[in-house]
Amino acid sequence: MVLTGDFVTVPLFKKYLGGSKRAARFIEPCANLLAQLHARRGVLAILGNHDAGSDPHRITEALQAKGITVLRNRSIPFEQGGKRLWLAGLDDVLERQSDLELMLRPVPKTEPVVLLAHEPDCADSVSRYEVDLQLSGHSLGGQVRFPLIGAPYLPPLGRKYPRGLRRIRGLTLYTNIGIGTIRLPLRFWCPPEVTLITLRRRQTT
Repeated sequence: MVLTGDFVTVPLFKKYLGGSKRAARFIEPCANLLAQLHARRGVLAILGNHDAGSDPHRITEALQAKGITVLRNRSIPFEQGGKRLWLAGLDDVLERQSDLELMLRPVPKTEPVVLLAHEPDCADSVSRYEVDLQLSGHSLGGQVRFPLIGAPYLPPLGRKYPRGLRRIRGLTLYTNIGIGTIRLPLRFWCPPEVTLITLRRRQTT
């Protein structure tokens, strides 16, 4: 099971509301809820731009204290039946913490990679590397959508690929629209989403 970030929300007028670090105080109750998740291969997470822009060390420690592995420019292998799959986690792009080269350094080029990257639009850069699947969040799908018009607002790096399945060069991207809200506790024509993805070995001839 994977979580693609934004466990807290930095206030819009952060300098007038106690600063961005205060947002991290909400990570403990959030981590307590997430501790109820159980998966055979464990629960892995990356940080979102709100997490990275508040107190990323506190947030990382709170999640890991509940058994959730936080990947920050790091890749870890999973083995089964003599085959190996890598789960890679990119630190936040908007907060300029990401390092694709460092993250992929230990990964053999012949082995499949699933990348967790908070902002979906970084897929254009990721597609130049040996990554098979990118899982992202960030956009909330716009949170509010109107028929024929779509979302009136999407965040930076969540505007080109705001939701659903895409193919960019050799990379498959899926952008999940998440379960929460930001600023306004409202969703319209954009229901919360938890996605089940089945990975299948590529057939060779």
